[in-house]
Amino acid sequence: MTATVYTGGRIFTAGAEPWAEALVVDGQTVVFAGDTARATAAAGPDAATIDLDGRLLLPGFTDAHTHLVMMGEALGRVGLTDARTLEEIQERLRTARAAKPGAARLLGRGWLFDSVPGGVPTAAMVDAAVADVPVYLDANDYHSCWLNSAALAEVGITRETPDPLGGRIGRDADGEPDGMLYETAAQAHAWAFLAEQTDDADRDAAVERTLAAYAATGVTGAVDMAFDELGLAAFRRAAERRGGRLPLRVAAHWFVENTGDEAANLAQVARAVELAETVRSPWLRIVGIKLVVDGVIDACTAAMRHPYSDGSNAEPIWPLADMKPVVAAADAAGLQVALHAIGDLASDIALDALEHAAEANGSRARRHRIEHLEYAAPGTAERMARLGVTASMQPVHADPAIFDNWAAMLGDERVDRAFAWPEYVAAGALLAFSTDAPTAPHEALPNMYIAATRRSALDGSFAPRHPQFALPLEQALAHATRDAAASVGDGATRGRLEAGLAADFAIVDVDPFTAGAESLLTARVVRTVVAGEIAYDAGGL
Repeated sequence: MTATVYTGGRIFTAGAEPWAEALVVDGQTVVFAGDTARATAAAGPDAATIDLDGRLLLPGFTDAHTHLVMMGEALGRVGLTDARTLEEIQERLRTARAAKPGAARLLGRGWLFDSVPGGVPTAAMVDAAVADVPVYLDANDYHSCWLNSAALAEVGITRETPDPLGGRIGRDADGEPDGMLYETAAQAHAWAFLAEQTDDADRDAAVERTLAAYAATGVTGAVDMAFDELGLAAFRRAAERRGGRLPLRVAAHWFVENTGDEAANLAQVARAVELAETVRSPWLRIVGIKLVVDGVIDACTAAMRHPYSDGSNAEPIWPLADMKPVVAAADAAGLQVALHAIGDLASDIALDALEHAAEANGSRARRHRIEHLEYAAPGTAERMARLGVTASMQPVHADPAIFDNWAAMLGDERVDRAFAWPEYVAAGALLAFSTDAPTAPHEALPNMYIAATRRSALDGSFAPRHPQFALPLEQALAHATRDAAASVGDGATRGRLEAGLAADFAIVDVDPFTAGAESLLTARVVRTVVAGEIAYDAGGL
């Protein structure tokens, strides 16, 4: 096979020598990264040469926390994140309804609490825009769902409907459902119902949208954080359509719901163990389990040590007594455990559960992880480093344009410790960056802009928030490539551009190290390569 030499631009390897003049690829593998003279010799006389013409070449991004089928579904729904008033939300719903008058229902996603008067959405607000068909609107964080009256009726929610374990049905002063479903109430009612209305063709279309979107933005690997039977089947079909491979390396965590019954919870772990043994190709594999320990700060459902500004607090969705046997069983089976913990109480008990598993199962190599860590108390990073627990965090969630409601819900000095990424680096914990799509935009480059500046990628009029927590761009890129791959055990095979590792990389049309971080907002990926094969090509090379 003829080797290819990439030269003439900046090459970020994320390796021991982070910068190279040239990269040599042969087949699926990087064979050399370094100076041009030695690259030419390593490539041989018949090598092809690609002139980067000043562009940036870097390892492919691994989105270390995402929801692949949900992302594809979201890409087909009405986007509301940048609708900053109720009137604008309502107008978009009217426009979408007029565009598809025959649709049985209207689906939207991404709205923000601070875009709604008082931060209190109601069914009547949606009814004012669209009342003739059911409307389901997922919040930006995907921990709440906003329904109109027709949707409440469609899923059968009445004043007698009880709150599920770990969730809440919003109610007005008279006890009537007000249109809001929080946490597991959204899962049990809105999302479960919508899943029943979705067939394999719909899921296949969603998967194809996700694969195309990631390829076009330089993402070569992804870690799904809520895989289930339907998602697994959809990705198996996607691989079959391509002769067994995918344009994306997918590592998935099996979603484990807290049923309140230990035997039922452990049965879900047993299914994950079975799949981890049987679903293990280079393109699709089950690596662990995912537990949602708490909710989100924006809806006051994250579990905090101290109350929110309104005096309320939230109980964990997974109390420690329920979590311990599940985490210990997964750890004993060699699965990676990923624990969603946004509040400081949630991260405390998540680490308690991981510590219990280590004590129960003995000393051995393990790399568990905590997802989000939006507010963590002092000392959390150091404890994670001691336990070898990865901090999986999302710069895009710190975008100043969506921060005001988050800050208002806490309302005290805790706001000053929001998304404190450098603490984990300083403590020696592995820090892996991701987007948590579709709770946030999936594009990697704007995510890196927020990481490096703490400015908004959504609205440049916002001032930076907590600029002291910004990371140098080189570090941010390493956390989104090298460390994100390492977070699922792939550090020895991909995530860096070094000899013997996978030829997974992206080429960006500008070099932000010379053009400035602002260029990340308009930069575009011109080519994405996965295992030496072109997954996306915009032309021009």
